[in-house]
Amino acid sequence: MTAPSELETTQSTDITSDTAKDLAPADPPTLADDGDILDDVEMSLFDHLEELRQRIFYSLIAIVVCIIGCFVYVKPLVQFLEVPAVGVKFLQLAPGEYFFVSMKVAGYSGLVLAAPMILYQIVAFVLPGLTRREKRFLAPVIFGSSILFLAGLAFAYALLIPAALNFFISYGAEVVEQAWSIDRYFEFVLLLMFSTGLAFQIPVVQALLGFLGIVSSQTMLSGWKYVLLGSAILGAVITPSTDPLTQSLLGGAVLGLYFGGIGLVKLLGK
Repeated sequence: MTAPSELETTQSTDITSDTAKDLAPADPPTLADDGDILDDVEMSLFDHLEELRQRIFYSLIAIVVCIIGCFVYVKPLVQFLEVPAVGVKFLQLAPGEYFFVSMKVAGYSGLVLAAPMILYQIVAFVLPGLTRREKRFLAPVIFGSSILFLAGLAFAYALLIPAALNFFISYGAEVVEQAWSIDRYFEFVLLLMFSTGLAFQIPVVQALLGFLGIVSSQTMLSGWKYVLLGSAILGAVITPSTDPLTQSLLGGAVLGLYFGGIGLVKLLGK
């Protein structure tokens, strides 16, 4: 019997190796195969709760610091918010009324200034559990939501508040002297501004619904009659005043934002 040649031995080894590769189990598919990879970091429930506690603590610290800073410079803020009330004299009808107004103004302003820090803490907490696709969508949502909220504040300050105040001032100009309680005025102004800022989040909600595949742009467009009625009701509910001009301005803005949100959903391909 002749010994196998070196070439035959090499071929046999290659065949055996190829057979072993074919029989070996394939690597399990990972989320990276379809582009959706998670930052898979195992954390216990207590670790999550501890991280959540730290995020809330940092957010509260940011809010307190911003409120204190706004309270130090509250007089320019109060004067800035009094600008739309042309020709109105503000009265302090009770001891400490202006002090509590200053606290309200500083509190609302501090929340606005601390909002970026709060959003950062929320994003840092939920980001490890998101896919790549969701992470790419998260940044535009946060940026758009912030811009729309500031746009809502500016819209209320520049258009809604002057329209409502002009209506009230002109309506009773020949009958009563315009001397208002400073506390009631700032309740009106702050409520209108922040409710308008929240109402301007409608396109963000639509984008989220479209991204998740819950509601399509065609469905949103088909319900325009209900949205028209809802915008009128929302304008009447949100605006503290009862004048039709302010309600119409806010209702028209909500309607325009809704149709803008439909266009955004179409751009997303949803």
